[in-house]
Amino acid sequence: MTNKLVALILLCFMTGTTVAEEAKVTPLMSKDLPESPGREALMITVEHAPGGSSAVHRHNAHAFVYVLEGSVVMQVKGGQPVTLTPGQSFYEGPGDVHVVDRNASDTKPAKFLVVLIKDKGAPALVPAQ
Repeated sequence: MTNKLVALILLCFMTGTTVAEEAKVTPLMSKDLPESPGREALMITVEHAPGGSSAVHRHNAHAFVYVLEGSVVMQVKGGQPVTLTPGQSFYEGPGDVHVVDRNASDTKPAKFLVVLIKDKGAPALVPAQ
């Protein structure tokens, strides 16, 4: 191992933090919504490695989440955290800030499907505070 990597690992142990992998996002399809000009539906999957999470963000869209594998913890600002398992779902509104989006397990991966109803061409995810 290089000296920098060893130093990073030691720093993580000293501060009690871990180096989490970023979520893997796979676009599945997008479809214009002719009944709602200027709007589209976007379908993606999100995979979190064990212990993985996403940074605080928003979608500026209606977001429908359906857990496929593993378990995830979700929370929007002002709401309570919920732990979801396969077959369970979660909703985020256009004004919600997603403050917790993480794998509930440190040993098993998690995967969920997301359907977004959003403005055509708008980003699917926007960093937030």
